[in-house]
Amino acid sequence: MLLAEVQSSSADVADAGLGLGVAILTMGDRPAELTALLESVLAQHGAVPRIVVVGNGAPLPPLPSGVQGVEIEKNLGISGGRNVALAALREHGDVDVVMYLDDDGLLPEPATFQRVRQAFAEDPELGIVSFRIADESGATQRRHVPRLGARDPLRGGPVTTFLGGGNAIRMAVVEQTGDWPEAFFYAHEETDVAWRALDAGWRIDYRPDLLLQHPRTSPTRHAMYFRMIARNRVWLARRHLPAVLVPVYLGLWTLVTVLRRPPLAGLRAWAGGFTEGVRTPCGPRRPMSWRTVWRMTSLGRPPVI
Repeated sequence: MLLAEVQSSSADVADAGLGLGVAILTMGDRPAELTALLESVLAQHGAVPRIVVVGNGAPLPPLPSGVQGVEIEKNLGISGGRNVALAALREHGDVDVVMYLDDDGLLPEPATFQRVRQAFAEDPELGIVSFRIADESGATQRRHVPRLGARDPLRGGPVTTFLGGGNAIRMAVVEQTGDWPEAFFYAHEETDVAWRALDAGWRIDYRPDLLLQHPRTSPTRHAMYFRMIARNRVWLARRHLPAVLVPVYLGLWTLVTVLRRPPLAGLRAWAGGFTEGVRTPCGPRRPMSWRTVWRMTSLGRPPVI
């Protein structure tokens, strides 16, 4: 049998064995980009996935046939909106892997879904895959490579976190470790999910062959950026780290923040968020095992930076 026939046969088996769901959030302010994304999703090779689009505090535009729309009156943030999409996909009972895609992203390669299915079908220990995010020129921002020493965005492999704008998560991971942390609203929600998955024994892979095209952006475009990243980092530490590592983690990130020299208004917002993270409830505390700490360290990113 020719190599191409073997690959095609393998992809067909993966398509038949794994149900794929797609979750997309929108705030109604990018209808053209959402339409383009859905066209690229529907153009994918293989079995048609379940597709849910959540209007996160906004009405939805007309959607293609077969795409389920869910409108919610209040913006629940990224985590809350993803949980709404997840609940809608659960109702069908046939989704084994959920993909989360930014509404202004695009899937330029029609074999992406086949590759996702095949990756999960071939490796039962694979819990999450993180896509490569690149702009229209093909460039990947350093912050979009989920590891330290991110000079080569084309080098894949096991990592300790993943990118929110383009990823796929095995439903069994969700059922074992829980939904998205709704109180986070925005920022570090992926790290919260990643740490829970790693502690449960799942693997996370960065896959540069899974490409999401996305406009080049800055994280500070969100008005709440500095406050949310500070508050949610404190919550992450309080929820998941062994007690001795909590001050180490927060101390190092405080130093990093100061060295990055944010604007004065941003620094004030960051300080307010940090204080909020210390004083407010963060949800149940389930510190990761020292085995997980060592595993993360061996992968090049100990849970203190």
